[in-house]
Amino acid sequence: MGSTDKAGNDLFDIIIVGAGISGINAAYRIQTELPSASYTILEARGGMGGTWDLFRYPGFRSDSDLYTFGFAWRPWAEPKVIADGDSIRKYIHESAALYGIDQKVKFHRKLVSANWSSDQQTWALLVDEEGRKTHFYARFVILSTGYYDYDEALSSHIPGIEAFTGTVVHPQFWPEDLDYKDKKIIVVGSGSTAITLIPSLAETASHVIMLQRSPSYILARPAIDPFGHWAQKLFPDWIAYRITRLKFLILGFLFIKFCTFYPLAARNLIKKATLKELPDNIPHDPHFSPRYNPWEQRLCLCPDGDFFRAMRAGNASVVTDTITTVTETGIRLASGQTLDADIIVTATGLKLKVAGGARISVDNVPVTIGEKLLWKGVMLQDVPNVATVIGYTNASWTLGADATALLVTRLLKSMKAKGVTSAVPRREHSEGMKSVPALNLSSTYVVRGAKELPRTGDKAPWMPRSTYFSDLWGAKFGNITDGLQFEKVSTAR
Repeated sequence: MGSTDKAGNDLFDIIIVGAGISGINAAYRIQTELPSASYTILEARGGMGGTWDLFRYPGFRSDSDLYTFGFAWRPWAEPKVIADGDSIRKYIHESAALYGIDQKVKFHRKLVSANWSSDQQTWALLVDEEGRKTHFYARFVILSTGYYDYDEALSSHIPGIEAFTGTVVHPQFWPEDLDYKDKKIIVVGSGSTAITLIPSLAETASHVIMLQRSPSYILARPAIDPFGHWAQKLFPDWIAYRITRLKFLILGFLFIKFCTFYPLAARNLIKKATLKELPDNIPHDPHFSPRYNPWEQRLCLCPDGDFFRAMRAGNASVVTDTITTVTETGIRLASGQTLDADIIVTATGLKLKVAGGARISVDNVPVTIGEKLLWKGVMLQDVPNVATVIGYTNASWTLGADATALLVTRLLKSMKAKGVTSAVPRREHSEGMKSVPALNLSSTYVVRGAKELPRTGDKAPWMPRSTYFSDLWGAKFGNITDGLQFEKVSTAR
């Protein structure tokens, strides 16, 4: 439980902002590693799950395997290795309830601003509680808010879109009552959202067209992993889970390294797999031949090849072109072709945002997050006692979130043992260090929103995350003092 100061305000050792998968994971690590610490979770929305509670578009599912996307401390027990949004949301709720974490969540508390007081060695959080302003106080804050804007989608200039007389929808704000049965649909975009949407829409729509300016890499993989299936038959569940998770960790690591060091061979491998899935009437080039190398942007996964199956059935097709203008009834392309549509889906990416847009300040001096470096991929330069959870771009998000939580709890235990009240990353002896983006993707939405995110450097301890294995080792055994300035300040009144 938190304590109460003289003014009647809530004071906690740790406040987690966000009750998504990162926040729930951080709460579990706090409970197990710091059992005497008081904490709470502030959640802006009315439910747990974050992304998995927000998105409700047809077919919404994971684009990572659930053996590594699931919590390390509660195995994913369902047979599907790539799961739908409802199943993941249920898993998050059950996991939180199992360990009493759901009782720590305060819903409808949106963080407006947070100010660090060096005198008090405390964060003061201004929170909007359904129009009423309240305050919370914490010794340490964990920002588990994800990296994109929940309230506003990425704006994409589509000329003439206002002239369209049909329905325009962004997947982030999918209407519950949208009827797309027997409708002609154009999905603008070729990322994981489009690859997820299209097979589901194609089940009842008249026809679905994926309209892309440039292609993405798409890999079909079994929805139920054969190795995991047989492991569960041969071993007790806890052993089967561990070896299957390890298999996905190792193979995922090796595949990314293969793509990085042998990009041409990786291209050819993916091309060969794609050609096996495509119908004869849809050529590989130019529709499935990206301009970038594998893992310069995320690879798109489709369980049991459902995306390609929709193509083979004739319910979906792909067009690679640029938009000249949207008309009243469809889209006119640079090639002169016109595509008719009843519904246009703009699956064009996410708008990046850190800390849910809250204003962060230190002793009332505003902090510009996009100008700060990340210490070990976790703590903001010059900002005391705050961790920012950013997962991996080339592996399951939860892996990075867990490495962060383990590092933070280890740091807090060390601080408590030494009587330290604050730790602040300071950039010293780093002359000539190059600044690089925290997210190493060339995707349009990442490039456009790069200034919103903190940055990393090319020298330790400011280097970006590399792999889960090295980050996990660093979290458990690595140096947790290099680059940090510690203070012991009495806050007794």
